[in-house]
Amino acid sequence: MRSLTSIIGCVLMALWLAGCSESDTTAGIEIGNPEIRNLAFTADFSIDYSETKQATLSKSASDEENFVVDTFRLMLTEVRSYCSFYAGMSVDLESGLILWPYEEDPSAVLPISFTDGELVEDAFEDINLRTEGRLKEIGVAFQVGMNEKPNSIYGRIRKDGKEIPFVYEMNNIQLFELRYHYSQIDIQDSTVNLSVIFRVHRFVDGLDLSKAEVGEDGVIRFSKTANAELWKSLNERFLSSFQALRYKYTDAEGKDGSAYVDDVWEKLSGALSTNLVSNGDFKHDDKDWILHTQLNGAAEKSIVREERSNLMRVHVTKGGGYSYSVQLLHENISVVAGARYKIIFTMWSDVEGAITARLGTYIRYETNGFQEHPVIETVGKSFEYEFTPEVTDPFARLDLNLGKAERTFWIKDVQIVRIK
Repeated sequence: MRSLTSIIGCVLMALWLAGCSESDTTAGIEIGNPEIRNLAFTADFSIDYSETKQATLSKSASDEENFVVDTFRLMLTEVRSYCSFYAGMSVDLESGLILWPYEEDPSAVLPISFTDGELVEDAFEDINLRTEGRLKEIGVAFQVGMNEKPNSIYGRIRKDGKEIPFVYEMNNIQLFELRYHYSQIDIQDSTVNLSVIFRVHRFVDGLDLSKAEVGEDGVIRFSKTANAELWKSLNERFLSSFQALRYKYTDAEGKDGSAYVDDVWEKLSGALSTNLVSNGDFKHDDKDWILHTQLNGAAEKSIVREERSNLMRVHVTKGGGYSYSVQLLHENISVVAGARYKIIFTMWSDVEGAITARLGTYIRYETNGFQEHPVIETVGKSFEYEFTPEVTDPFARLDLNLGKAERTFWIKDVQIVRIK
C-alpha cells in the first residue's frame, strides 16, 4: 500500500524534499538471499595457468610452461555456508552451517582431482543454501593427512631443455579450509556454482627452480629433506595459490593459522575514495539495506524520490526500550585494520534527538572503528566522522540505531570511503 509523507513532515523538510513520492513501504525484517532460492549447488575444481593478474583463466598448460602439474588430488571433507541471521537461529555464526556431508552420512569424503577438472553435481544435489540467512561465504575443507605416504603434487619441470618429473610433498599441513566470498559464486539460471581454482603461476612464479637438485632416480623432490628451501617457499605459497578470499589451516604440528589471499582481498577491499556502502544513494530503492526491529521496536521504511536524489525514510511506530530496538543496517563493508576511513551521511527527523551510529561485526555486537551519538535535528545536517578499524573485516556492518522514541527519519548520501 502506498504511503504519503505527512503534511507536517513536508513543511519541516521543504528545503530538502521535492516531489515527495514514495515506493511501497516495507515493515520490519528482511532476510534471505532470494536470488539463490531453490537453485541447485555445484562446484568445479581445476588448475589454472594464466598470469596471476589476468582476469581470464587459462585452464590448460601451454607448450611454453616450465612447471606443469600432472596430478593433484585432495580429499574434500566439508562444505559450509557462513551467513548473518536476523531471526531466531541456533547457529554458531563462526562455525557456519554444514551443507555437506549430510546428516545420514556424516563421515563421507569426496576425492577430488584438480588436474582432471572435476565438476561435482550429483554428490551435492541435496545441498540447500538456506534462505533464512544472508550469505557471506562458502567454505570448502580438505584433508591432506599425515599418512605414511604423504599427499603430493606430481608434474614436470622443464630444465636445460629437458622435462624432469617432480614431486611436491604436502606433509607440512594436515587440513585446510578455503573461504570464498559470496561475490565469487557464479549464479546462473538454475545453479549456484563455486569454482575452486589452483593458480600454478602464483605457486611458482619468482622461484628459481633451476637450482632444484635432481635425485638419483631422475626425479626432483620438494620435501623436508630434498630441496628443503624451495619446499618451504612452496609451502608458504600453497594455500594463497587458491583463488579464495581467505583460508584456515592446521599444520603438521597441530597449530592453527589463517590468512587472507592478498590479491583477492585487495580487489574486494576497494581503492581509496571508493564508496564502500553499496546503494548509499538509494538509486536502487532499498537494496542492501536491512530494517531490523526487536525488543518491542516497530518501524517501516520506504524510499522518497527527489528530483536529484533519493532518500531513505524510516518511520518508527514503536521505539522499544533501547536504541537498537530499531536498526537500519548495511552489511558487507570491507575494512582494513590500521587504515583511515571517513563516514559521511545526511540525516534529519521530525523529532530532535540522538541516535547511535557505529561500525561493527555481524557475528558479535562489537564496535570496530567508530561509535557516535549524533543529535538528529529537524533540518537536514551532514555528519562526518573519521575512524580506524582495529580488525580487518570483509563483512563489517554499519548500524544506525533509531529506537527508543516514535519519530520519522530521513537519510541520504551515505558514504564510507578509505582516505589513507
